[in-house]
Amino acid sequence: SLTRPEELAAHFGLDPEPLRAVTARYPLRINPYYLTLIEKPGDPIWRQAIPDPRELTDTVCPEDPLAEERLSPVANLVHKYPDRALLLVASQCAMYCRFCTRKRKVGTAALAVGRKRLEPALAYLARTPTIHDVLLSGGDPLLLPDGELLWLLTELRRIPHLEIIRLGSRVPCTLPQRITPRLTGVLKKFHPLYINTHFNHPLEITPEAALACARLADAGIPLGNQTVLLKGINDDAATIKELMRGLLRIRVKPYYLFQGDLSRGTNHFRTPVAQGLAIMRELIGHTSGLATPTFALDAPDGAGKIPLTPDYQQELGPEGLRFISYDGRPCQYPNP
Repeated sequence: SLTRPEELAAHFGLDPEPLRAVTARYPLRINPYYLTLIEKPGDPIWRQAIPDPRELTDTVCPEDPLAEERLSPVANLVHKYPDRALLLVASQCAMYCRFCTRKRKVGTAALAVGRKRLEPALAYLARTPTIHDVLLSGGDPLLLPDGELLWLLTELRRIPHLEIIRLGSRVPCTLPQRITPRLTGVLKKFHPLYINTHFNHPLEITPEAALACARLADAGIPLGNQTVLLKGINDDAATIKELMRGLLRIRVKPYYLFQGDLSRGTNHFRTPVAQGLAIMRELIGHTSGLATPTFALDAPDGAGKIPLTPDYQQELGPEGLRFISYDGRPCQYPNP
């Protein structure tokens, strides 16, 4: 993988100096597979992976926009919602996304992991019976060695009130070769287990990615996708529609389309909320419900995910509801 600015500069014929400044603060990693997806400088893959000096000039966004540190009762665990928790189990990713919401710590010593490190978090989960659902993240949990995943999933399945295990992973998109028959053999021992992956652009849907998703789906693992709306990458209805249809073809259900988080170093990726709502108007009714994600904003200061929907309602009164259909026609639904 490319991890040094000098290597990246040599590969693309760039000036290494601006790259050095950015990577001194935010780490760089682009694996050989994802590197091959870049067709030209400035394309949608390039923008996701290549360090940008604007990462250092962001004075708008805070370091920890979702208040994860404040909502962390023990190391590596975030307990934001009543019945579920986030467990940070990995510190590395196959490719460091320049728009990462956790870029303050992913790939750095600030995110420590390992069996000993996770013991307090596992104990917290065991003594908190209101938690029924745990999401493994990091870093990327599917970069853990198979043996470590086996150990971790076994420990989680020892907790009787933990009904659902979810993994958030970009590996099916950024390093699909990691999804081996051996790995899926480990994962399928722990159903119900769900994976939400993260494709942002149709160029990421390759034969290799399709094979990785097929292996996971064939192992009985439901697959969802969480896309981030990114300026200059996928912030138009045609791209999002093509992406969502492409995901369904590789057996991945579009789940969320996220407004960009307010994470330090990512302000140049953010789009106006109205733009996301306009994109949703081009999806709802114009394509299959299966291909229509929920547009949502992860509210600042740990307030949680808020669904954002175009407003079709005109008036709700004693006689019923007056509204506009997806294609602009006035409609009425009478009360009983």
